[in-house]
This record gives sequence, C-alpha cells and structure tokens, in this order.
Amino acid sequence: MKYVCQVCGYVYDEEVGDPDNGIPAGTKWDLVDSSWVCPVCGVAKDQFSAQ
Repeated sequence: MKYVCQVCGYVYDEEVGDPDNGIPAGTKWDLVDSSWVCPVCGVAKDQFSAQ
C-alpha cells in the first residue's frame, strides 16, 4: 500500500519503506513510529492518506 503526503505529495510505499530515515523496506504504515515525519516537508503521519 502507498500513503501520500497531502502537503507535498511525497509517497510512502510500504514495499520501499524510508531506509534513509531508518524505516526498512517492507514496513507497514501502521508500524511506522508516530514520531516519523515526511522526509520532504516535515509534516506528521496524520497528514498522509492511503492511496
């Protein structure tokens, strides 16, 4: 599943993760820590929507 930042359009893809920021590939969105922020614009997870 993919989640899109509603502010800047960054896409978090569960298959890819965010390895540059400590989130390994295959990490489900629900398991991403609530302190994680968009690596592009810095908003919180609640600013993302499933796609």
